[in-house]
Amino acid sequence: MKLIAAYLLAALGGNASPSAEDLKKILGSVGAEVDDDRMQLLLSEVKGKDLTELIACGREKLASVPSGGGGAVAFAAPGAAAGGGAAPAAAEAKKEEKVEEKEESDDDMGFSLFD
Repeated sequence: MKLIAAYLLAALGGNASPSAEDLKKILGSVGAEVDDDRMQLLLSEVKGKDLTELIACGREKLASVPSGGGGAVAFAAPGAAAGGGAAPAAAEAKKEEKVEEKEESDDDMGFSLFD
């Protein structure tokens, strides 16, 4: 991921075709280690391709990947449309209460800081 970020930073800086040295310089400036094999793989994959097209293709591929976190919403929507099948599950989630630990006070020690 850091190689991709370095590549994008170089591209944003105006370098249309960043080299291995450019990426090493960027990653070295923040103290990150560089894996030469992965860097060469990345550079060979993006060589001669337009960065905006690569991002657009990646965005299309990521659209079909489940990202999690929306499970409750996804289950609630079909239940609500079908007549409230998921409403009890949502109500149970609201019923859960957080148990807060009681903070210790100076009263337990028998003295106060300001006595």
